[in-house]
Amino acid sequence: MQKRLLFPTLVALIIGYQLMPSKASSHREAPLISGDPQADTTDVYAFVSPDAPDTVTLITSWSPFENPQGGPNFYKFGDSVLYNINIDNTGDGVEDIVYQLDFTSQVKNPNTFLYNTGPIKSIDDANRNFTQTYTLSRFEGGNRVLTAGPMLTMYDNVGPASAPSYGGFGSGIYAFNQQGGTAHVFAGQTDDPFFLDLRVFDLLYGANLSEAGNDSLAGYNVHSIAIRVPKSSLRGASPIIGVWATSTRPATTTRVAGSETTTGNQIQVSRLGMPLVNEVVIPVGKKDTWNGSIPSADAQFLTHVTDPEVPKLLQLIYNIPAPAVPRNDLVQVFLTGVPGLNQPPNVRPSEMIRLNTDIIPTAAPNRMGVLAGDTSGFPNGRRLTDDVIDITLQAAVGVLGGVRTSLGDGVNVNDVPFRASFPYLAQPHSGGLPWKLNPNPATGQ
Repeated sequence: MQKRLLFPTLVALIIGYQLMPSKASSHREAPLISGDPQADTTDVYAFVSPDAPDTVTLITSWSPFENPQGGPNFYKFGDSVLYNINIDNTGDGVEDIVYQLDFTSQVKNPNTFLYNTGPIKSIDDANRNFTQTYTLSRFEGGNRVLTAGPMLTMYDNVGPASAPSYGGFGSGIYAFNQQGGTAHVFAGQTDDPFFLDLRVFDLLYGANLSEAGNDSLAGYNVHSIAIRVPKSSLRGASPIIGVWATSTRPATTTRVAGSETTTGNQIQVSRLGMPLVNEVVIPVGKKDTWNGSIPSADAQFLTHVTDPEVPKLLQLIYNIPAPAVPRNDLVQVFLTGVPGLNQPPNVRPSEMIRLNTDIIPTAAPNRMGVLAGDTSGFPNGRRLTDDVIDITLQAAVGVLGGVRTSLGDGVNVNDVPFRASFPYLAQPHSGGLPWKLNPNPATGQ
C-alpha cells in the first residue's frame, strides 16, 4: 500500500513545489506584507502531537528575521492585528473552527527606554517593563463559543543579564478547557523553526548550485503561537482536517504626530497554508491578492499551479527539462489532498495543509516524511523537523531520472534542537549571542 500511496504523492510534491532548491515559506513573500512584519505569517505547522497522540498541535509563526539584538523596542505581536488559525473539517474550503488571538501591550514605566528594569526571572516578573497580554477565542461556524485569558506572552530573550536562565520549558504555557477536554496555548518569541539556505533568490543558488549548505535563518527569532487541542475537538465526519493561518487589520489607520489609531472592518492581510505557495507559485502581481483571498476561491490561481514558472527557470539555468503542461496532478497536493493519505471525502479544491489525524506519530520520525515511507510527516501535515526542501529535491531527482539521489540544499536540521514537549519550538536566541554580533571574528578572537 505504501508504494501505491507514495508515487502520486511524490509526483505532486516535486513539481507542485516546482523543483525549487529552496524557499523560505512565507518570509516577506508579498509586496504589501513585506512592510508589515507583525502581521506576516512565516510558517504554519500541523501535526499529531508526538507525546500526546490524542491531541493535535497547531503552530503559526510571525514577524520574520527578528534579530535577537533588535532593541530597545524589542519585537512583539501587533496590538491591532487579529491572528487566526483556521480549520476546515468538512473539506468544503471554508473554515469550520477558528482560534483567534488578540494582543494588548502594556508599559509599566514610560519614563525609561529599557525593556526591563532589572533581571527578568519569570514571565510575570516586576522587572519586565514591557508586557503583552492576549485573549484566545474559539469560533465555530462564525460563532464565538469560548474565550480564555487574559494570558501573558513569553518575553523576548534580551540577553543573559536581562534574562538569566531564560524561560524554562513550562514558561508561557497556559491550559484552558474547551470541547473535548483540556487544551494548551503558548504565545511568544521563539527560534525560527524553518531551516534552509535562502540564497535560492540569487538566481537559484548562484546559477551553478555553488551557494548552498548554510541555514540562512540560523540565529534569527520569530513570534510564535502554538495550540495543542484534543483531536476530537477538530474533526468532523472525517479524520482529515485542513489548516491555514490568516491575520487581519482594521481597514483604516489614522496617524497624528506621535500616535495612531485604527478603526473599521477587519481586512485580511496575510494568508498561509502549505509552505512556499505564495512565495514562488503565485506571481508578484497577484501575491497581495492571494494574501487577501479565501481557500474556496482558489480557482482563480489554478493556472499558476498547472503551468508553474520555476520548472521553466530550471530548464533555462540548469538545463533540467520542464515537464509538460498542464500539471493536473499538482491539484492533489495544492488543492485537494492526496487520495488514500489526506484527501477528505467530497473535497472542494482549496489550498491548505491537510492532516489525517488518524495517522499516529512514528517513534522514529524521518525528516523526509512520506518520501521515506513516514506517512505521519509532510505532506501529511507538517512537523517541525520535516525537511520540506530536500523532500522536494530528492523526489524531483527520482521522477526526472536526475543526477543523484542525495541532492538537497545541504541544510538537514534546525540550527538548534526542538523541544520534546509542548510547545515543541526551540527557545529564542539570546541578544547576547557573540557569534550573531560578529559571525566572522578576526583570527585570535
